[in-house]
Amino acid sequence: MELPVISNAPAEKSGGCSASGCGSAPEALAHLPEDIRRKVQDHPCYSEEAHHHFARMHVAVAPACNIQCHYCNRKYDCANESRPGVVSELLDPEQAVRKVLAVAAAIPQMSVLGIAGPGDALANPRRTFATFRALAEKAPDLKLCLSTNGLMLPQYVDEIARHNIDHVTITINCLDAEIGARIYPWIYWQNCRLRGVEAARILIGQQQKGLEMLAARGILVKVNSVLIPGVNDAHLPEVSRTVKAKGAFLHNVMPLIAEAGHGTWYGLTGQRSPSAAELQALQDACAGDMAMMRHCRQCRADAVGLLGEDRGAEFTLDRIDAMDIDYAAAMARREEVRAALLGRLAAARTPAVTEAVTAAARPVLMAVAAKNGVVGEHFGHAREFLVYEASPAGVRFIGHRQAARYCGGADRCGDGDAAPESILERTIAALAGCEAVLCAKVGIEPWGRLEAAGIAPNGEHALEPIEDAVRAVYAEMAAAGKLAQAAAERKVA
Repeated sequence: MELPVISNAPAEKSGGCSASGCGSAPEALAHLPEDIRRKVQDHPCYSEEAHHHFARMHVAVAPACNIQCHYCNRKYDCANESRPGVVSELLDPEQAVRKVLAVAAAIPQMSVLGIAGPGDALANPRRTFATFRALAEKAPDLKLCLSTNGLMLPQYVDEIARHNIDHVTITINCLDAEIGARIYPWIYWQNCRLRGVEAARILIGQQQKGLEMLAARGILVKVNSVLIPGVNDAHLPEVSRTVKAKGAFLHNVMPLIAEAGHGTWYGLTGQRSPSAAELQALQDACAGDMAMMRHCRQCRADAVGLLGEDRGAEFTLDRIDAMDIDYAAAMARREEVRAALLGRLAAARTPAVTEAVTAAARPVLMAVAAKNGVVGEHFGHAREFLVYEASPAGVRFIGHRQAARYCGGADRCGDGDAAPESILERTIAALAGCEAVLCAKVGIEPWGRLEAAGIAPNGEHALEPIEDAVRAVYAEMAAAGKLAQAAAERKVA
């Protein structure tokens, strides 16, 4: 079957940034040159603002991996789970291209196509670059991204540049080989399986060399690091300083996922995951030296849709074969949607909270049941909450907290038989540290339980932009004297 070309317009043609900064770029990226901000303005993984509006897709064409990580088990799959290395349907390059075009037609805000596994993209170079080669021809308006552990990166930097892949993510968990030996039990290098400190030293050296080579070619590099309490937590600020010095422009510190049911070595040996407070503290510690990504969802290797959602089940190969798609109409719609979204982002601003909030007011964490950049989800339907910090300086995104659906039955792994009461208890526990939760609606039962836990439910700002709603609630708290009173109490203490 002859596949259609979805667009001939270059990705960077429409939209733009002012000399003073790009409306779509988070403030943390304001130090970047304008040409780089233009590259990330519609990239949901590289721009905090864009992730509310633009979608991404991962194609699972890279099954093999050349290293073993103690936090990874690629044999486990649950359709309701979001975790790197997880896929439900492995594709060959031709199938991947067919699927990408179908998704691009159905989800006009999709701007990014990435290969992130389920193994390592560069451990499967033939399949990876065949997919990118075809997509560069058939879907030239999509940004192409590649994620890698970095072991083979120096060997393929020239190939990456030839295929116009200008966004690369490298997972770098340490710079110290002794620490690395506690994370990676082995690597496969030059036809040999190497273990321990020697293996870690080679991997770290290849990662650093590859990073420098990518930066020298002007390819944007994001570094992912998995926060493993007691293993590399104290070491990650050094990682952040080093990768920034070598050319990375964004650092994503992710929490270790160590549930025993996933069958990973860490999970089976009792290694704990970090708390939300520990993750935020570590991200803040790194933020002084590197722009931090805080909106990562640790996506599946076959994720489809906006961050925080996964529509992959809608686009299995059998369903794609049954679709009747008017590609010409769909791709014209893509260009319209992209222009509209970029216009909305360019107009967005994040001013100071309000003049009514005094400089002495304390910061407050608020959770938001969000959808498409607004307070758009019913509390009982939310599967995650975005956490924002409001302070006299403004509003900043902190991270996200996972939850199970309280209404309509649980739909996350392990919750199928859970009572609504226990699901609600776990959701409230996940919101620890937040003083308010903003939702489109909140039921009577959870309202009372939230108040009892010291979390003020708020349904007064439904469908408002998230930052505007958070600013408004913060101003309401200030007007009620809650911020000044807390500040006074803190001075007395």
